[in-house]
Amino acid sequence: MSLNALKPAEGSRTRGKRLGRGRSSGMGKTSTRGQKGQGAHNKHKKAGFEGGQTPMALRFPKRGFKNHGRARYAVVNVGDLERVDHSGEITAQVLKERKVVADVLDGLRVLGDGELKRAVTVRAKHFSAGAKAKIEAAGGKALVEA
Repeated sequence: MSLNALKPAEGSRTRGKRLGRGRSSGMGKTSTRGQKGQGAHNKHKKAGFEGGQTPMALRFPKRGFKNHGRARYAVVNVGDLERVDHSGEITAQVLKERKVVADVLDGLRVLGDGELKRAVTVRAKHFSAGAKAKIEAAGGKALVEA
């Protein structure tokens, strides 16, 4: 095969319509636009035009988006658990009572910043890998609640 023998596949290339070239062409006079009306005139060609309906670009808010259905967690670090003086299981409610977190929200998320020197049992919705490792290394338990 050589470059001068290359041809496009059969039916893949079609000639464009030759509009407005007389009645015998079948596309003369109104040039396939029909009789009168908005479509026959050159008035509605602007990108995004939706026939007088408010265009999509104007229907949506312009300044950011906030997902109100997203779960929000009270976040606490492993270092903060060290200073909680509680002998039993540490939960989000205990941390709120001790004023370590402001609000319980949708649960507790424990992150791994800081050091833990004593064994504690923590019950939370989510633990980072580092937080879980530090709690278990200190002899404690990281319990994931449903």
